[in-house]
Amino acid sequence: MPHFPPDSVPDATPLTTPDKPAPETLFDLLVIGAGPTGLACAIEAQRAGLRAVIVDKGCVCNSLFHYPSHMTFFTTSELLEIGDIPFPSPNAKPARNEALEYYRHVAAHYKLDIRQYQRVGRVAGADGNFSVHLADRFGRASTLRARKLAIATGYYDLPNYLDIPGEDLPKVHHYYNDPHPYFGTDVLIIGGKNSAAIAALELWRHGARVTLVHREAEIHRHVKYWIKPDIENRIKNGEVRAYFNSSVTEIAPDTATLETPAGRVVLPNDFVFAMIGYRPDFDFLESMGVRMEGPDRLPVCDPETLESNVPGIYLAGVIVAGARTNEIFIENGRFHGRQIAQALIAKQK
Repeated sequence: MPHFPPDSVPDATPLTTPDKPAPETLFDLLVIGAGPTGLACAIEAQRAGLRAVIVDKGCVCNSLFHYPSHMTFFTTSELLEIGDIPFPSPNAKPARNEALEYYRHVAAHYKLDIRQYQRVGRVAGADGNFSVHLADRFGRASTLRARKLAIATGYYDLPNYLDIPGEDLPKVHHYYNDPHPYFGTDVLIIGGKNSAAIAALELWRHGARVTLVHREAEIHRHVKYWIKPDIENRIKNGEVRAYFNSSVTEIAPDTATLETPAGRVVLPNDFVFAMIGYRPDFDFLESMGVRMEGPDRLPVCDPETLESNVPGIYLAGVIVAGARTNEIFIENGRFHGRQIAQALIAKQK
């Protein structure tokens, strides 16, 4: 349980308060995305005296919730803290469930107005008077209005695709959660970075027959220092079979076909995990007029204020780095809320 400073223990107020403002309320800031960065944006705006609301198509910290159930972070709990609330953990690196509990308590402590399970359909209006059109899980429409917007949608919702025959089969997954359902089965892992290595190790340790395929010559050099030797030793010992400089060309109900340096290989296969990365929702950003630049599709924004080329629309978290999704994490994205709040206050002066 997170420790809160004296006299600031969170009460039982729900995340979305019962006395919601009327739909016609003009919020000072509407945040799209209720992950750690989105929460931090609303917290900093609220602390600056602004009225903020958050919307998310899923639950609070929806991406973290869909991480592997036994996942531990690559960083310490102190570097995951937001809103000046301590995140103590008995572990050197906190687990997913600890983080979810921490962020729930932070949201409750600040009584954040969070509208969960509300998908943004479109954004209309302009700086000073934006209209955000929403639809809930049942297709019911609603609209929220705000002077400014902060987009903190992350990148985990859109996987990269292989674009090969059979990728749409139900046995193919782009997210890995738990090893139990794959005991005693033939599992193919595509990729050579952290998520692929972690999935391969967990599946092998829980009784799956694992094959890893990577287009490069070896496991990626940026795989975490305690994971890289583990997966390399499993491969060296023949416990995890690996094909490097190889690619998957076709997936069938009972097989997967590989193109390898030694030629074509057809493997018996029950499940495929294509762990080849994820990307921001560039289409959504462009629908609001946010301009992208360069091969990495970097959104245009002021590095000091994080305001995009569209007046009144601010960017926060990993989307600031475009396709370079390995540059911004919770550790540094959590400070974007403070930058945006400071920019909003400066404009009021």
